[in-house]
Amino acid sequence: EKRKRSGSLILVVMCLISLLNTSTGYCENEPQNPEWYQKVLQLAAQLSPEEKVGQLFLITFDGNEMVEKSEIFDLISNYYVGGVVLKSENGNFSQNEDALQDLISLISNLQQINFNKQNKIGLLPEIGIVNGYVPLFVGISQPGGSFPYDQIIGGLTPTPSQMAIGATWNVSAAEDAGELIGDELSSLGFNLFFGPSLDVLDITYNEGNENLGVRTFGGDPYWVGEMGAAYISGIHKGSENRIAVISKNFPGRGSSDRLPEEEVATVRKSLEQLQLIELAPFFRVTKSNDQEYDQVTDGLLSSHIRYQGFQGNIRATTKPISFDQNAVDLIMGLSPLDQWRENGGILVSDDLGSQAVYKLFNPNGQFIDARQVARNAFLAGNDLLFMDKLVSTGDENRFETYRRTMELFVQKYKEDQAFAEKIDESLIRILTLKFELYGDFSLANVLPKPADISNLGIGPDIVFEIAKQAATLINPSQTQINETIPFPPQFGERILIFTDDQIVSQCEGCQPQTVFPVNGLQSSILKLYGPSGSGQIGDNQIISYSFNDLSDYVTNSFNRPEIEENLSKAKWVIFALREIDPDQPSSYALHDLLSETSSALREKNILVFSYDVPYYFDATEISAFSAFYCMYSKLPSFIDVSARIIFQEMTPQGASPVSIPGIAYDLMTAMTPDPNQIISLSVDEETAQLLISGLESEQNNTELENTLPAFKLGDILPIKTGVIVDHNNHPVPDGTVVRFSMSEQGSNTSIQQIESTTENGIAKASVVLQNSGLHEIRALSEPALSSQILVLDISEEEAIVSAIIPTPVPTLADITGNDEVGDGIQEVADLIENNKVSEWFLATLLSWLLGAVVFYFLQDYFKVEDRILIAISGVIGGLFNTTWLMLNFPGTSQRLGLNGYFSLFFSVLIGALIGGAGGWVLIQINRNRLKKQ
Repeated sequence: EKRKRSGSLILVVMCLISLLNTSTGYCENEPQNPEWYQKVLQLAAQLSPEEKVGQLFLITFDGNEMVEKSEIFDLISNYYVGGVVLKSENGNFSQNEDALQDLISLISNLQQINFNKQNKIGLLPEIGIVNGYVPLFVGISQPGGSFPYDQIIGGLTPTPSQMAIGATWNVSAAEDAGELIGDELSSLGFNLFFGPSLDVLDITYNEGNENLGVRTFGGDPYWVGEMGAAYISGIHKGSENRIAVISKNFPGRGSSDRLPEEEVATVRKSLEQLQLIELAPFFRVTKSNDQEYDQVTDGLLSSHIRYQGFQGNIRATTKPISFDQNAVDLIMGLSPLDQWRENGGILVSDDLGSQAVYKLFNPNGQFIDARQVARNAFLAGNDLLFMDKLVSTGDENRFETYRRTMELFVQKYKEDQAFAEKIDESLIRILTLKFELYGDFSLANVLPKPADISNLGIGPDIVFEIAKQAATLINPSQTQINETIPFPPQFGERILIFTDDQIVSQCEGCQPQTVFPVNGLQSSILKLYGPSGSGQIGDNQIISYSFNDLSDYVTNSFNRPEIEENLSKAKWVIFALREIDPDQPSSYALHDLLSETSSALREKNILVFSYDVPYYFDATEISAFSAFYCMYSKLPSFIDVSARIIFQEMTPQGASPVSIPGIAYDLMTAMTPDPNQIISLSVDEETAQLLISGLESEQNNTELENTLPAFKLGDILPIKTGVIVDHNNHPVPDGTVVRFSMSEQGSNTSIQQIESTTENGIAKASVVLQNSGLHEIRALSEPALSSQILVLDISEEEAIVSAIIPTPVPTLADITGNDEVGDGIQEVADLIENNKVSEWFLATLLSWLLGAVVFYFLQDYFKVEDRILIAISGVIGGLFNTTWLMLNFPGTSQRLGLNGYFSLFFSVLIGALIGGAGGWVLIQINRNRLKKQ
């Protein structure tokens, strides 16, 4: 069942103020039948200032035991906090065979404590409230990709990273992943999800700087928005709308050069530039309509990031957005954010206890007042304040800081009417969202259902399908690999694997567990192709080492003679990489090997698999690889797909969603229309039927025929393209410009030009049939210049529409067998553009035929050698005119239909006559010269 928001926030606040004065729960001019309206207002009127303030705070706590003396018990019972966020670093998760059941018990206990805290309010069954109970938000960040991004690293189905999903270019994959996450987290009792990240990865990687890594869908704002919307929809559907989605990192940090968790980063962009790139995905997930309501995010996480040149002055820098009321008001005034905010969308501050905030408010490391930090964040426009390890100078711990901060807010609420009204506005949004999650506030409706635990961790099929679609061949092309590595590893050929393995703990004191095993790829290969699988290789053919081992070998090969020996014997050397981590020098082992001991890899098949981002290597390093693949996630399904790629059972299907400088792969160029496609054109039958419907409704609703109307002179002809694809064969982004042109047949002068843009890869236009006769309609979307040709025979009675499909244009790779061609080959490509191959062949044949005719008919008038000269001169003249025509030099015209071929024949004939005449002149000059001698 879809959730519905309704009404104006201003009206709601006015009603609330009325409530505070009268305590009647009555408001004039209230919206018609808003399901949540009376519930929110009546409950808000019953809450004390302490309870209202508590709803604004999201806090963290230590451990996973709920005892009455614990800090979290006191904060829920006596300070009425509105929500908690669970984190592995705070020891909220256990690691044992009952870990998930322990987690369900923890969340149930939190909600039970919260339920028991309020007993002073009488029963209000008519609005679905028992004892004034308001459920806790229980939040988590679980974006996929395993450690270090996920908080829970065992028991649940490991989900792919966002970049892995982006590499599929398939919104259904994003929705499937979101649905899996929503289903499993809601089964545990979570109702608040921090994600997805809607950052557009503008800056990929700089040595020494932190980067977003695989925590983004990619580098194009359109596709990040589409993937994000589908992901959000999946979470809503999987959780049955029991999880509120808080999209990160508003208003976008993809262009920053550092992570704002550590330091306040700066983006040098104006508001206009932000709207085109960073803000575009957020516009996509805040734009609501009845068909796509599940795709609307519930909240936005405001990031600690400042903008230079935000309002045009390149020397002016904002405060971090999470603390800048003017900047927030300006951004939230943009459409569709303004309507989303009015309909109850909430803003959540990023962690106010991050190092970035400490450095901002305490640059000298001497004093910080957390109360003022929280107050500034709230006044900037944040409804929910997320506080993790924020501790004021002088406070014993963060829990004391939590208490003192909420006490300050209560005091301000009682003393400052403007502050109180702002708290009431945020309270309305928060309560509204909680009602949308649960409808009725009863404990039974909120507690997780233990039986659902049996469904957890059983979604590997979905992950494997995403892994197949995401796997990307970075370099070289598949054609080149088929030539250089025609066969997979054979029986008896040695395989050496180096893996940047990873061992982590779910909690402090927990047993370490391996999330990226050193023998993971080896195990997958043997399972599929070893003696217990297809039997293509033997057990003793494969040896695996860690990157620590490789680093030891590179530092001093004499320390690791066994690696030296195995390298010399290996036919295949495979590297499995994670992220580059400056704190782990071994993660640079492959870079070091290439720079210092690259001779050890000569005459071997070098396969490199990145299970993180694809842009850590430069052009020289990539040139040393026989094949370079990117998998984007280190989950078991992705390792399994890697094994299948090595043994050529699978061909990578994905395409990088970010630019890769090392292979000169520019994402923006890759997403332009493929120049080798022929854009299909057709009459837009759906629009045409609407035209019929409108016409027939004016004629007493006569029965509609399922046929196109008979267009005639003066009518409007609706046309559309087929799906226009980019260089990776995916639909081009919405907003790609397409130009339709209409001309008389045989003429190169357009009589109508219409510019349109694509939606879901398709562009539409309406052409006015204003001239009778034969006309042709074409479409182009640079650099794609070829399209079908719609031929229109327009008369006053009717317009007959037919289509011509040009012969597909061969690509340069088809002609040369090589992807890299010189300028001379490019000239050939230009020559064969727009179906000129067939015309050139016809013109050449015609020129030689005319030459043969001339040679035959002049036999009675000239010697053989003179006839050859005249005939050859005619052929040259005909070909010269043809070349002039092919290159569209001045004086030429478009060759369309039958008249176009007549124009081509006439041009060749004139050229042959001129050339033949030139040959005859040369003969006469030569004869005169001989006579004078």
